[in-house]
Amino acid sequence: MATAFSSPSINALAVADRAVHDWYRFVLSFPPHLVRDYAGHFDLGVNDLVLDPFCGTGTTLVECKKLGLAAAGIECNPVPHLASLAKTDWTVDPNRLVEHAADVALRAKARLAIDGVEDNPFIATRHAPSADLRVLPPEAEALLLSNSLSPLPMHKALVLLDVLAECDDPLLRAHEQVALARTLVSVSSNLRFGPEVGLGPIKPDAPVVTPWLSAIRSMAADLTAVGGLAGVPTVVHRADAREALAALAPASVSAVITSPPYPNEKDYTRTTRLESVLLGFTRCKAELRQLKGQLVRSNTRGVYRDDDDDGWVRDHGEVQRLADEIERRRIEMGKTSGFERMYARVTRLYFGGMARHLAELRPALRPGARLAYVVGDQASYLRVMIRTGSILADLARGLGYDVESIDLFRTRLATATREQLREEVVVLRWPG
Repeated sequence: MATAFSSPSINALAVADRAVHDWYRFVLSFPPHLVRDYAGHFDLGVNDLVLDPFCGTGTTLVECKKLGLAAAGIECNPVPHLASLAKTDWTVDPNRLVEHAADVALRAKARLAIDGVEDNPFIATRHAPSADLRVLPPEAEALLLSNSLSPLPMHKALVLLDVLAECDDPLLRAHEQVALARTLVSVSSNLRFGPEVGLGPIKPDAPVVTPWLSAIRSMAADLTAVGGLAGVPTVVHRADAREALAALAPASVSAVITSPPYPNEKDYTRTTRLESVLLGFTRCKAELRQLKGQLVRSNTRGVYRDDDDDGWVRDHGEVQRLADEIERRRIEMGKTSGFERMYARVTRLYFGGMARHLAELRPALRPGARLAYVVGDQASYLRVMIRTGSILADLARGLGYDVESIDLFRTRLATATREQLREEVVVLRWPG
């Protein structure tokens, strides 16, 4: 199973895989074919349950459903959780979805017309906007990267959200919200991803309602195509992966296929911040902090004074060596910022959090369960190389797992060091 790939396109979504997967997807989501590969390698069947404890936008869950395999996901970030819920609910009537969305779009455009705002920025408005443009509450606005969404698209998005609330259909809500999340990020916003979120060219205006309705119609076409598999059971839990047992029945999981966060400076809540704020999931700093508290500590922007996952790796020699090396390098280079001072600590917290996750997961696994963790090397902390896969395998071994293999998935070149970074699949077995 140890097949190596070096092309950066290996993460690209194949045309044949776009149905449902493409509704909403992170830029660096791992590809669906990897799920198919390991589902086959693990010889999974209709009596098995596949778990993705870091399910994100649902790649494993959707692909398992396409394969006819029961699956469960765990995700605490509300926007990816919502995406996974919508992407695995194939019971929605596609005709009803389109009809409802078309009515909402008509109402939203009529309301915008009263305000003197055209959804299509290439159509000249008949008169200047007659109303003050809608804005977010200051506490919510402060959470966004400045200029994430220009004033006119922001007004359109808030009007559309108002109409969606007034015409709310609980059976369609998740799909309509996910379509809006995708539209905001990929069409209407000024954001770019590469892989961290930042600003691209500022658009004074951009459409919202029309591309949202187009996304809904694409969803409906996919639902028509996959509707025969709607009965394949899938559940998505809003929970902390380090407390997985709370969401799972004992000895219920036959396999795990997942890609947890890597130890780097990628803030996963920042990646989804625009959608999270606009959809009302995160309204203030306190709610943002509460969310970050449920994540494995993979970056310095999510570390807090009372975090204690590092206790799980207090006696792990390689983790301690790495953390000490990072701290020595920081002192030698004269790096004194608050974030740089936390690099060593977040390294310990990350691997401690992953050890805690693996320990907590054990009672939920069936004897002989197979696990595949897609992880990558990192050199984000002052160019100190972190071989994530080998350390994770060693942690798992110390918790009673058998390490079957570490399969090379692909390689990529580190920008800072020009070293080859390995992205690997750590394959484990739980003996029971």
